Amino acid sequence: MRAEVDADLCICAMQCESICPEVFQVEGSVSVVQADPVPEEYEESCREAAEACPVNAINIIEG
Repeated sequence: MRAEVDADLCICAMQCESICPEVFQVEGSVSVVQADPVPEEYEESCREAAEACPVNAINIIEG
């Protein structure tokens, strides 16, 4: 699985980093993906982070 952050939508609410810091890190005014692909042990928390994003800036790509 992969995660992508749409930098144009990201408002740096920081929920993703607080839920799944192993995958997401805030750099400046946007969140960036640190793990590509997402390690299997973090897939569930990565999905939770995507669901928690208030502006739906995180896309999950399965497979």
